[in-house]
Parts: sequence; structure tokens; C-alpha cells
Amino acid sequence: MNIAIITGVTSGMGKELAKQIVPQLHKTDEIWLLARRKELMQELARTMRIKTRVIPIDLADERELGRFREVLSIASPRITLLACCAGVGSYGAFDSQEDEKISAMLRLNVTAQTMFVKLCLPYLRKGSRIIQFASGAAFVPQPGFAVYAATKAYGYALARALGRELAKKGIRVTTVCPGPVDTPFLEHAYGGGVSMSAWKKRTMVSAERVVEKAIEDCKRHRAVSVCGLPVQLLYLATQSAQNLALHFL
Repeated sequence: MNIAIITGVTSGMGKELAKQIVPQLHKTDEIWLLARRKELMQELARTMRIKTRVIPIDLADERELGRFREVLSIASPRITLLACCAGVGSYGAFDSQEDEKISAMLRLNVTAQTMFVKLCLPYLRKGSRIIQFASGAAFVPQPGFAVYAATKAYGYALARALGRELAKKGIRVTTVCPGPVDTPFLEHAYGGGVSMSAWKKRTMVSAERVVEKAIEDCKRHRAVSVCGLPVQLLYLATQSAQNLALHFL
């Protein structure tokens, strides 16, 4: 059985990817939707034009991740697409942020994402694709988003390295690094009483546009998908040396 897996599908980029990706899944029998909120996933599943399996899971919970490992072992599928869209962020000065918010970002954006990809890898084959949603915040340190940007820098570096390793097996990795995107994530990250900078408001793009470009870049085997001119310029300014180094490693 060939399947596609998408995490973080109850809102934002994950939900939009689930809506747009189906026409591209030519050799996929079933799509698995993963997130914490079952009802919202069921609502999305009813709109999908492909056999869909809803799997409620908290990726940051080691026990639930272990149960998903068993699900994969029993089903023994071939994963044609693994799209990692789950993430969490919180705005605020590092010394004033709640410990739990910092811990939550580290657990989901770093540990959970790493271990989730690791447990899925044995089920990917030649021709499989990984779409890893990171952020333009991965390119430079961001005061106010210090921990979030650091976790995204980690995710970006991991995905780029995996792309090099897995290319030998015919598995392609595309890392998606948008700037500000008009999704519920921003409201959650900033919280009440904190306003976004005028620059971020002016450079904000839609989730539809980001996902559309991510799918196109994935089809073209591009390692990085960057949507929006400002963040593209930032990417070019900060990544030239890293890209050069990758060719010699």
C-alpha cells in the first residue's frame, strides 16, 4: 500500500497542503492525516478526494509516537510523501518567556520532528518525497523569536543534510522556508496585546501561495522552497557560503 503522511493538518500550512496535494498523488492509495484534534481532521477528511485515514496524535508525546511506530509496523506501507507541517512558536523576550512555552517549542520543533522523520524513513523508497516546513526565521537569529528561530534553524539544517544523504537512495527532500504567513500560527505566537511589526505585515503571504510554490518546488526536486521576494533576498544573502560548503562535504 502506498500512502502519504501529513502532520499538523488542523490549521495553517498542513491543512492547506492536504487540500492542494491530492492531484499530485498519482501513485498513492491513501493519505494519513496526523494532528491532535480528531474532530477537525475528520471534517477535513470528508472533503478529501482520496481514501483518508485520521490518526489523532501528539507528536511530542513519546508514548504516542511509539504507538504510531507500531501502526507503521503493522501496515508496512510505502510512504510516497512525508510532509512535516506541525510546529509551534511563541513570541517574547527569552528571559521573560514561560519555561513551558520554551519547552513546548523544543519538544515539538526539534525532538518530535527529528524522531518522527527517523521512524518513517524505513518506509520511504526510491521516488519518495519529504516536504519539511521550516521558516525564513531559520536564516538569521531573531530577537523576540529567539527560541523559535533557533528550532527552525535546526530543522532547516537537518533537512538540508538529510537531502544530501537520501539523494543517494532516490529520496528527495524539500525544505519550505516562508516569511510571515497569514495563518492562525501568528495569532498564537504573538498572543494578546502584542502587535506584529509593520515590515512583517507588509511582507505577509497567504498559505495558499506558500503551499502552491512548495508543491511546485518539490516536483522540480528543489532543496529549498522560499516564497516571497523579501525572504528570497534574505535567503540568497545568508546561504551562499553554506550552499558552497555543502558541495564539498
